[in-house]
Amino acid sequence: MKTRQLLFTALAAGLIGASFGAAAYDADWKRGRIYYRSVCTACHAAQTGGSIAPSTMTMAQWESYLKADKHAAGKDSLKKYIGKDYRASIRAQNKAADKFADVPDAELLEDVKAFVIKGAKDGDAPASCS
Repeated sequence: MKTRQLLFTALAAGLIGASFGAAAYDADWKRGRIYYRSVCTACHAAQTGGSIAPSTMTMAQWESYLKADKHAAGKDSLKKYIGKDYRASIRAQNKAADKFADVPDAELLEDVKAFVIKGAKDGDAPASCS
């Protein structure tokens, strides 16, 4: 009987621990806004295409774009420009890249996603690039 009780207690503790460990990351749209405006917009503004405001697309269009993971007309992965390697390569010229140098890639991607979805044409707070 004690073995069964001990096994049940261990199993319950393991399930509780697993549920806390598997908790989803709660994206920080404000951090995403800083990164998007300071890194993405700065780069796009320097390119011939110009900056892209989140409000130029709907939430569904942003979701599709982010899911496709295609950037620069499909030449690169979008994740490349969120990744630590890219941030390290521009951190001397970009304060936001430097500030977020150690943020995990997946978290920063979720932050940027939260910002563009919130700032989308049909989002909670349509946003410009300023």
